[in-house]
Amino acid sequence: MTKPKLAHAEADSLILRTATLIVLPLQLVFSIFLLLRGHDEPGGGFIGGLVASGAFALYLYSYGVHALKQLLRVSPKDLLAIGLLLGLSATVPSVFLGQSFFTAQWLTVSIGNNLIKLSTVLVFDVGVYLTVVGTLVTMFTALAESQLEEEQ
Repeated sequence: MTKPKLAHAEADSLILRTATLIVLPLQLVFSIFLLLRGHDEPGGGFIGGLVASGAFALYLYSYGVHALKQLLRVSPKDLLAIGLLLGLSATVPSVFLGQSFFTAQWLTVSIGNNLIKLSTVLVFDVGVYLTVVGTLVTMFTALAESQLEEEQ
């Protein structure tokens, strides 16, 4: 019995490779929607990060490790580190203002006639999103690279 070639240079199916190019952007946009929606309704950084990681896993399976690394242009470990730093930085404003740890802080910015509300909750959610994506894509690429080494 042969092993599936998950880490092979690319999938053998033209249909899968073509569908991946269509589904990947849609999945990434949906993951951003889930990230931004998470303040008022179900969703947030964790589920958005899982959906984005699923998109990258599909691309990895369709095109291989090297193509995924070219697509990302940034190391998944760097995404993980940036996400952790953002999550930590979301706690800083409340501490400096003498409030309880993780108390949400809001900043309202007026651009023309529009009011934009920014919060530390959004910063934390983006940090969780990047941490989840960084962790899972690091895991996927490590598994795929180890399988490539076994095949050689």
